[in-house]
Parts: sequence; C-alpha cells; structure tokens
Amino acid sequence: MDLLFLSRRIFLGDGSHEAPLHGGIVVDTQGIIRLVLRSPQEVNSYLYNIESEAVYDFGDLVLMPGLIDANVHINEPGRKDWEGFVTATKAAAAGGFTTIIDRPSNASPPTISVASLKAKTATARGKIYVDVGFWGGIVPGNGDQLAPLLAAGVMGLQCTLCGSAPPVGEEFPSIDGALLEEILQRLEAENEDEGVIAVHAELPLAVDIPVDDDATKKYDSFLVTRPPAMEVAAMQQLSRLAQRYPRRRLHALNVSSAEVLTTAEACQRAGGQLTVETCPHYLALSAEEVPECGTEFKTWPPIRERSNQERLWRALRPGGVIRMIASDHSPATPGVRCLTGGRGRGNFLKAWPGINSLQLSLPVVWTAGGGRGGARDDLPLSLADLHRLMCWQPAELCGLDRFKGRITEGYDGDFCIWSPEEEFTVAPEELYTATKATPYAGRRLRGVVHATVVRGLHVYQQFEGFGQPLGKVLLRKSSRKVVKFVRM
Repeated sequence: MDLLFLSRRIFLGDGSHEAPLHGGIVVDTQGIIRLVLRSPQEVNSYLYNIESEAVYDFGDLVLMPGLIDANVHINEPGRKDWEGFVTATKAAAAGGFTTIIDRPSNASPPTISVASLKAKTATARGKIYVDVGFWGGIVPGNGDQLAPLLAAGVMGLQCTLCGSAPPVGEEFPSIDGALLEEILQRLEAENEDEGVIAVHAELPLAVDIPVDDDATKKYDSFLVTRPPAMEVAAMQQLSRLAQRYPRRRLHALNVSSAEVLTTAEACQRAGGQLTVETCPHYLALSAEEVPECGTEFKTWPPIRERSNQERLWRALRPGGVIRMIASDHSPATPGVRCLTGGRGRGNFLKAWPGINSLQLSLPVVWTAGGGRGGARDDLPLSLADLHRLMCWQPAELCGLDRFKGRITEGYDGDFCIWSPEEEFTVAPEELYTATKATPYAGRRLRGVVHATVVRGLHVYQQFEGFGQPLGKVLLRKSSRKVVKFVRM
C-alpha cells in the first residue's frame, strides 16, 4: 500500500506554488510520488476513500524536496579515516540531503578509470544512507578513460588547474589549460556531448608569494599565498574555453572570490555554457574571524574578507551569476589538519585544506541568509531560493532533474523535513562525520532537520536516529540524445 506524508508547510519546488501549501504527498511502494494533495480537502477526501499503509503527519514542519550536494569528498577506499561512505551519508541524511555526488580526487585510488569507479561503487553498496553519484577525474595521462567513464555512469568529469595538497596531489595531479583544451577537443571528436566538466578554478601563480615562516599560526600567513588573482586567471581561461566549445558545459567549483563574477557573467551573456557555484563557508565565514591556529578554517580557495562575502550574496539572486551552493565537504584526520599537539599544531601553511560542513550546510546557509540573498535586498533568503540553490540547480547540473529535485508525480519521494525557526548550538561531538573538527563549533544556527526521507523511507529521524542504509548508487547511462539513470 501507499504511504501518505502530511504537512501544513509543503514546498513543492515545481514552480506552481512559491508559498508552502497545506496538503499531502502519496508515495507508492517503489518510492515514487504518485499523487500530490494540494489542500486539506483533498487530504480528507483521500483518507476517506483510500487506505494507506502508513500516514506521517509532520504538522507545521516544512516538507520540501531532499537537498542535493554535488561537491562532496568521500575518501573511501583508501582514506576511510578521513571520511567514508557510512559516515558521510549519515551526515548528509542528518543535514537533510538525500543525494550527494562524490568528487574523484581524495580516495586511493582516485576515480580516474572505469576500474577505480567500479571499486568505488562496490565499496559503497550496502552502506550508504542516501543516494550517491560520482564524478570521474581528469588527470595527465588518462584521456583514454574519459569517454569510458562517462559511458560507465559518472555524472561528469572533474579536474583541478592547481595541484592538490599532499598526499592527494601525487595521485590526483593537476592539469593545465592546454591539456584541458586537448580533452575538450578529444571529447568533441568522439562525439561525446554529455556530461559537464567541473573545474577547481585556481591557476598557480607565476611567482610564489614569500611567506613569513615565523607567523604560520596566523591565518594571514596562508591567505596571502592564494590571492584572488589565482581564481581570476582560471575563470578567464574557462571563459575562453566555454565560448570556444559552446556544446560543452563547464562548471567552476567552490568559487570564493567575487572578482571572478564579471568574467563569468560576460561568458554567460556571450553564450558560453559556464556555471558557477560557491560554498556555505564563503557565505558565512570571513577572514577577519579566523582565530590563531584555527586550521579547521583552512580551505582552497581560501575564506576571504567580509567585503568579498557581500558580493557573493548578491550574485546568488535569481538570475545571478552563481547558480548553486555546494559544501565542498573535505574533512581529514586531526594530524593532517595540524590540530594535534606539538610544534606543528595550528600551522596554516602545512594543514590539509578542507571544511567539515556537509551536515551543517542547510542551517549555515539559512542562518547567514537571514535578511539578504533574496529577490530584493530587504528580503531574507526564501524557501524558493534555498530550493533553487541547494536542490534544483544541483539536480540539473548532474542530469538528475528528471526524477529528483521537486515534489511532483513521477519523481522520487525524497524529502527534507525541517524547522526553519528552531535554533541549536553546533557541538562537534554530535556530527556524524568520521572526524569532528569544524569551523562552526559553538555557533548558534537556525534551522533544524527533523527527518530525511529517501524514496518514501525514513533514513534519518532526529530523535530515533537512522534507519537502514537504503541509499542507492546512481549511475548515468547515456546515449547521444537520451540519458537514463540506473539506480542500483
């Protein structure tokens, strides 16, 4: 029998209702939405005439489409102690995410061949609490693997233009602009039009900036080494390529500098398929507040000044240059983060760059967006904005928008049930990630996830904990004109 989900605040995300409605959602035994009840009268009529297996009434909690994060580092196999499938997907579920897409770089081996993709999917099955898809990696020497990776089901291809930190950089080296263009030419020659190419968009400096070795525990010692010019140069390169190869969509990952926005906007207006994302930490944290030895704040590109932050918020408006928000969740063990005792503690120049934020992305963005980020300066971030930035646009980027990202008949019954008004204080020990260090520790945030539902099944409930690991591996099977997904 079908399941019935009720709420006085259902946000459909289908474009028909900007305001939440009082109604219900019927999900069939396959986890697919069969019917949307758009009023209390329709709910009463349904209950009178049809028997459901179970009725879940969430009262005044917001029920909206499950969130989608297209930028998550799951480091298994190889570095499970940094972050594994169980811990990452539990954190995702507790944060209201029903689908996450794994970056290819931090596992060992990285996802740069069909064989390594198979190793990833084999490791994931049976232990994931939300649906998981995968990016394939572009590195020097694996050009013959890219079309096979796309055919094997990755959501797209991803590379970095600036070397990763050790030990990842040895296994997932950067590529330069010439090789990226060669890859674009190769895919075009192979008539492979599908799949976005996502890029960590920083270019190395021609001359390294000298650092003060006596001030490595101060954030400024690190910030000056990665100036906005690195992002600007990379965005200029991506803009040229997007216009030169208009059939291929390029996507700039985790953009931090607002100085790149003019270039990206000009490219979009010229017809280039270039999209941009930013991250919760660039919107909620600023360089001025990073404490001495606070290496949990370190990431690439870096968290910048408050003045930069305000410009990012303006670019998030509907129709703005920045299309989506993704976590770039990339935790690591305390020793690698220089968070353990000893002389190396707090060394910003040696610490691993990455923010632990997957479980907290929703409340971080919702809290920081209070009073700004909406359609007008005098309006706060709305549910419609949140859905667009953290659900629908990520679904569209990854080709999931035919069955995820909105509440409508025929789509997966994936829901985030939460209270926008409820507040809590971040306690690292309550995070489900493999490691607990986060720059949000002790912060008061607004927005509490009460339940997460994947295809009609509760995978997380605030007070009951987790259900079974019922998430599925998402593999995209493609042809020239038709894209379908196999959920395994």
